[in-house]
Order: sequence, then C-alpha cells, then structure tokens
Amino acid sequence: MKDIADLIGRVLIALIFIHEVYDSIFYFNQTKETMTEYGITWQQDILLIGVIVFLFLGALLVLLGYYSNVGGMLLLLYWVPFTFIVYSFWNDPESIKRLHTLYFMKNMAIAGGLLLLVAHGSGKYSVKRLIHVMRLPS
Repeated sequence: MKDIADLIGRVLIALIFIHEVYDSIFYFNQTKETMTEYGITWQQDILLIGVIVFLFLGALLVLLGYYSNVGGMLLLLYWVPFTFIVYSFWNDPESIKRLHTLYFMKNMAIAGGLLLLVAHGSGKYSVKRLIHVMRLPS
C-alpha cells in the first residue's frame, strides 16, 4: 500500500506543476503581465522560459520517479519563492487576507510534500527502480 501511495502522490504532485507549465506556455503574455504586477520586470522572457524549463524538468523527474529528489528540489526552488511573492498575506488588505492565507498554507503543504519526496525518494514504482532491476549481470 505504501508503494502505491508513493506513486499516486508523485503523480498528483507532478500534475500540479505540469498544469503550471501548460498555463505558463499557453498564457505566456498574460503571465508576463502578472510578473510585472508583482514587480518582476528584469529579463521577463528569460526568467519565464527558465521557470518553464525548471518546472517541466522537475515535474517529469517526479512523475517518472527518476531522480525524483532532484526533481523535487527543482520544483521547490520555484514553488517557495513563488508562494512568498504571490501570497504575501501579511501585506494584503483585510478583504483578501483570509483567502491568501489559505492559499499560502496550501502551497506550503505542497512544499512539505516535495520535501518528503526529496527526503524519502520515489519508492518502489519508479523508472529508477525499473532501471536498477533490469540491469543485466556482468
């Protein structure tokens, strides 16, 4: 049961970031406008393309379970700063503070799941284990 839970958890976490990649590509110009609203104006094209590559690579590694700890770290390098920039509820007006606090905590829970993945690895059902098991004897 633990191995199946590891697999399902990896798939669900990867889907969040694969959707983020899709959204950032499909709405590239709108994402740049949002970056401007949050004060990120330096080299937006390069930053956004870099983020898309980081997210895609990290999500793919997590999904496949091949160096999922590296993939989890790549995703964390994006997710934690993103959360603190977008959901800085301590600076928000009272009308949206409660909602942004909830989103902030949800994102921190996702970061906690990524940290667990980094610490414990991908589990039994992963490409990394499949490669290890299928090695031919010398």
